[in-house]
Amino acid sequence: MYSVFTPRIQHGSFLLKRIVFLCFVLVTSLIAAQENPKITSAVDTTFIKIGDQVQWTVSVEVDSVDQVIFPEGQTFSPLETVEAYATDTTRKKDRLTLQKIYALTQFDSGRYKLPTQRIEINGTGYFTDSLFIDVATVPVDTIAQNLYDIKPLISVEKNNADPWKYLLIGLLILLVLAGLFYWFVLRKKPLSEEEKEALLPPYDRALLELKRLENSKYLIQDEFKEYYSELTTIVRSYLEEDAHVSALESTTGQLINKLELLRDSGELDLEIDTINQFKNILQTADLVKFAKSKPSTAAAERDRKLVEQIVVQTHDALPEPTEEELMQLAEYQEELERKKQKKKLIIGIASLAALLLIGTTIAGFKFGFAYLKDTVLGHPTKELLESDWISSSYGYPPIVLETPKVLVRQEVKLPPEAKATITDIQAFGYRSAVGLFTIGTTSVTMNPEAEPDFGKTLEQIIKGFESQGAKNIITKQEEFTTISGVKGQKIFGSGKFAVPESEELIKGKYTVLLFGGKGFQQYIIITWLDDDTYAQEIVDRILTTVEVKTEV
Repeated sequence: MYSVFTPRIQHGSFLLKRIVFLCFVLVTSLIAAQENPKITSAVDTTFIKIGDQVQWTVSVEVDSVDQVIFPEGQTFSPLETVEAYATDTTRKKDRLTLQKIYALTQFDSGRYKLPTQRIEINGTGYFTDSLFIDVATVPVDTIAQNLYDIKPLISVEKNNADPWKYLLIGLLILLVLAGLFYWFVLRKKPLSEEEKEALLPPYDRALLELKRLENSKYLIQDEFKEYYSELTTIVRSYLEEDAHVSALESTTGQLINKLELLRDSGELDLEIDTINQFKNILQTADLVKFAKSKPSTAAAERDRKLVEQIVVQTHDALPEPTEEELMQLAEYQEELERKKQKKKLIIGIASLAALLLIGTTIAGFKFGFAYLKDTVLGHPTKELLESDWISSSYGYPPIVLETPKVLVRQEVKLPPEAKATITDIQAFGYRSAVGLFTIGTTSVTMNPEAEPDFGKTLEQIIKGFESQGAKNIITKQEEFTTISGVKGQKIFGSGKFAVPESEELIKGKYTVLLFGGKGFQQYIIITWLDDDTYAQEIVDRILTTVEVKTEV
């Protein structure tokens, strides 16, 4: 039995070993499949016209628990990202296939390299293949239309729409203030009853006041003191205004003596009985006011009527004014009116000046007097700071930053000796019409093996300043990092610079940012006045938006 079954046992052992080996291979292959993600990428075309789009598709096959991060932002330079579509996910058992499509474009003709893209899976970076995209110009029908040379740049006048807008707002405010000034100061307001009564002649006003006294309730309420006080005040005021007798401050005896003297001198034609009646009324009034005497109501009514007769007789006894006196009176009234108007004008102007002064003082303490002056009178860099800023990409390799004005391409001619190492220079710049404020960007493409020499570049920049008349340039240096983490050099300082509108050198500041790598170099230059706080704010804001691409 041993000889019969031994081969079978050996054969079974061989099969067991084979099965174990196959299981090991299978497990190993599964583990390898889980550990090695599969990445593929492709484009729908490698030839487009200017402005057309390339659809770049990347597919990643990973385990269901893996974390995948696709490229974001403008990572396809020199091609521009138009849109990154949402990720499409497909599940097959415990494996996922992630597909993401990017729409890319370019607006200059040429042959461009679509760079490799980094895809991060569980913290490890995997890179796609790079390829070339040909961008062709749009064909022009030269038969249907003629071709012409590019026209040169022409200067245009500055747009004055904004100053006109502020001028109209200022005029509107002045009109409102002028309207308020006229309404409350210069306008002849309707007279009140008291004002109309005050303008009446003394005779008419006295009769009107006596009539009002007749209709009063003094006698009904036994207020004899108030009644006689008002009665004597009316007649005394009339004599002082019309007969020019100082009656208000005189005692009864003094007033009667003055009237008798005027009668005796012929200046006042009054009968002696009238003067005596007036004396009796004044004495009665004194007794009522000081001795608390209380006459009958009929006697009080009679005294009022006698005072009215005295007023009438005195008015009739007064001589008629001469023409000269009437003219003097008219001139006097006109002079009073002029003084009144002048007084109103002075009060109005003083009120307006005080209002402006108070408003200016409050605004000055709140915003600063220098800021207030610049707001009212205008300041070139303040207007730049408060304008609508523009974010754009300049040159190749691109420099991205925000500026208050768009930078204009500058023509740069390469000297023959530089063509051996420099392939192309693209420069853009802006200069304020007033002052020292300037912004400039330069992108330099060199031979692929050439390394950037920051020291030599800085030396050339300083020499450029000096060739334009700058002196006493102070230089400081530190490291600068963009918002995306690209490191570069920042050179900054101060000096005395020349500006076209001034024959003297003015004190200013400058900042230079240098970036670069193998085959390229980028730099940004900004200059501004030393004491221009608005320009300093502009520079600080620009530096927070700087971004550069480090792949050529």
